[in-house]
Amino acid sequence: MTAVRTEEHGRVLLVTIDRPEVRNAIDEATAQGIADALAELDARDDLSVGVLTGAGKGFCAGMDLKAFLAGERPSVPGRGFGGIVERPPAKPVVAAVEGFAVAGGFEIALACDLIVAARDARFGLPEVRRGLLAGGGGLLRLPARIPYNVAMEWALTGELVTAEQAHAVGLVNRLTDPGAALDAALDLAVDVARNAPLAIRATKRIVSEAATWPAAERFARQQEIYEPVRSSADAAEGARAFTEKRVPRWQGR
Repeated sequence: MTAVRTEEHGRVLLVTIDRPEVRNAIDEATAQGIADALAELDARDDLSVGVLTGAGKGFCAGMDLKAFLAGERPSVPGRGFGGIVERPPAKPVVAAVEGFAVAGGFEIALACDLIVAARDARFGLPEVRRGLLAGGGGLLRLPARIPYNVAMEWALTGELVTAEQAHAVGLVNRLTDPGAALDAALDLAVDVARNAPLAIRATKRIVSEAATWPAAERFARQQEIYEPVRSSADAAEGARAFTEKRVPRWQGR
């Protein structure tokens, strides 16, 4: 049995954490499986978007404590915990959350670019209640995704919050009925994947990196990323398809 399964849906790669018997907790093999799947997503020209989800009733409960006590480190060099939190893929990833995404599981969801969640799903960083802190990127990413004071409350109290609360502050992109998060996430990923591959990747890079650029350099740095896209065959194809009123035929170059 493998800890991580992958399926292709056109230009979308579905990655499923398949350990429902332990609430999809992350051990060493699972972290490596996620890292390998994301490396495949980035390496293949015929894939544009990833969807990350969990099997069974929940997304992910965080680190597998039994594996940790046995001496395992559920991280991958260069990628971090879960094979994603330190270095997500260059291509966008949608998290499809049912049930729960807590502790390291929430940090994995935060490493994704978009989140689709069932209304009854729960999110949280309960580490402070255990004498720890959310060291897998939760404290770094959460304040960048939601208002500072809300992020501080969630991090300091360790309370679980509903998907509807997360949606209200802009963290969750789309809410669904229970059991429908994966289908909605795949629909969203397909909507993204219809667009030009080079433009998708460059857009993610600019949006995710621009906040760290010095203000005086932002347009220059953006131009460095934009120019290869602007001069690409796909840019010409996009303009040509628009004038000819047809669907573009992207080549990824």
